[in-house]
Parts: sequence; C-alpha cells; structure tokens
Amino acid sequence: MLDIFLKTLPFFAIIALGYAAAKRQFFSAEATAYLTKFVFYFALSAMLFRFSANLSLADIIDWPFIGAYLWGTMVVYLLATMVGLFRWRGVEESAVEAQCAVIGNVGFLGIPMLVLLLGAEAIGPVMLVLAVDLIVFGSLIVILITGSRDGRMSLGILGTVGLGLLKNPMIVSISLGLIWSSTGVPLPGPVNEFVTILGGAATPGALFAIGASLADKSAEKISVAGWLSFCKLVLHPAAVAIGCLVLFPVDPYPAAVMIACAALPVAGNVYILAQHYGVAPARVSASILISTAVSVLTVSLVIAWVTAHLLQGLS
Repeated sequence: MLDIFLKTLPFFAIIALGYAAAKRQFFSAEATAYLTKFVFYFALSAMLFRFSANLSLADIIDWPFIGAYLWGTMVVYLLATMVGLFRWRGVEESAVEAQCAVIGNVGFLGIPMLVLLLGAEAIGPVMLVLAVDLIVFGSLIVILITGSRDGRMSLGILGTVGLGLLKNPMIVSISLGLIWSSTGVPLPGPVNEFVTILGGAATPGALFAIGASLADKSAEKISVAGWLSFCKLVLHPAAVAIGCLVLFPVDPYPAAVMIACAALPVAGNVYILAQHYGVAPARVSASILISTAVSVLTVSLVIAWVTAHLLQGLS
C-alpha cells in the first residue's frame, strides 16, 4: 500500500501545486481556463490520437467489459438518482447528482496516472471507459435535463446530444486515431514526434489545471457532497468490481484497470454541465473538491487492491 501511495503521490502533488498557485492568485482564473483549453483541445487530444493510432478497434472493443462497466455504473447512477428524488430534488438536480456519483476524472487524471502505474496496455481499457462515460452518460444527462424542461423527448434533444459528441475533442481524436490505425500505415516519423512532444504536455498540464480549477471551488452542502463523494470513491468501484469479477467474464488486467478508473474522483466536466444548465453548481463544486482531496488515499487503496488481487499473478 505504501509503495502504491508513494507512486500516486507525485500526481496529487502536481494537483496541489496548481491549487496553491491559483489560491495565492499567482495563477489567475483566466490563466486556468486557457491552460485547461490547451490541455483539452491540444495536448490530451494529441496523446489520445497517438495511443489510438497504435491500436485497432479490436484492441479496444470488449463487449463483456462494456457490459460490466455499464452494469456497475448504472447501479450507482440509479441509486444516486433515487436518493435525489427521495429528497424531492427533482429530475434535473437528481440527474446532476447521479453524474457526480459515477463520472470520474478519466481524461485529465486517469489516462496519465493509470498508464504510468498499470502499464501502457492500460490505455485501451481506459479509453473504453472514457468512451462509455462520454457517449452514454454524457448524453443521458443532457437528455434528462432538456427533456425535463421541455416536458417531452424530441429530435432536437437528440441533435444536441449528437452535435456535442461530434465536437468533443477526446471523441474526435480517438476516432481519428482508430481510422488511421485501420489503414495499417505507421505514423510518419515527424508526425509521431509531433504528437509525442505535444502529448507529453498533457500529464503535467492536466494535473496542474485540475488543482488550479479547484481553487475557486467551495465546500458548501457538505452532507450531500460527502454522500456523492462516497458514491464515486467507494460505491462506484465496488459495483464495477462486482460487475467485472462476478457477473461478466472480464480478464484480470482490464478488470483491474476498469475498477481503478471507477475509483477516480468526480470529473470537472460535471461542473461545466451543471453551470451551463444552472443546476446545483455549488453542490457539484463541493463534490469535486471533497472527492479529489479524499481520493489521495482511496485511489491508492484501490490500485493497491487490484495490484495485489488481480495483477500479481500476471507480472
């Protein structure tokens, strides 16, 4: 456990550095926004393109894996939704709370950290988790909020969802990489060097941006944020573990990566959605802050557990 904790500590130390820089106003909110945009549209996209260009669709698509992750995630999603509705929060707020309960920071934290800690082979399972989060649950929250406001489903809602997916740089970069891979042509040397150098900025840039973005988050509504953080850091990886180890035949290595992904703290893009739709942004803000702080320990515990129980015999 101590060995894993020491390996994860540098990642969270960079997050803490970003937090301190922004908190002391050395790094402004505007600078954080531009750094996040650089990482999201350029550095992380280059990293994802390079990884996916060296994979085939067969390397990524794993239907038992998708079934296990969907099952575990949907169980926690429905639980958080029911708790929200039981508290008379309504469909919109309950949908946002459910998003907090299951959507982890896979893009900015999971990809750089898990690839380094669990090996380069982790990129396929991590990208599959990211794709399910973006396509299924990223679409679901838009449908629920928009449908609740309109009082019905419409083709306009589906058009909004589809356009959002087409404009997401992570989806675009993975798709372009897989298209290139399908040609069987290796990336030309200069192109490979370009995306390698640019993608190398993704890890420190993303971690620093996470920390800096947390500096303006508040810890209001502690009880609800604590519950949602518990869902994300404990219930989500537990439910996913049941899905991939008991209900679906998933191999040990991808199962370990999936469980580790599920243990990640609440993603920052949930706050962007909450702010965009004007639905409980303070609650989401607190959930991101608390779950990220606590995940310093819980992520280490989960990675130590999957390493000891699932990966030990594979090394």
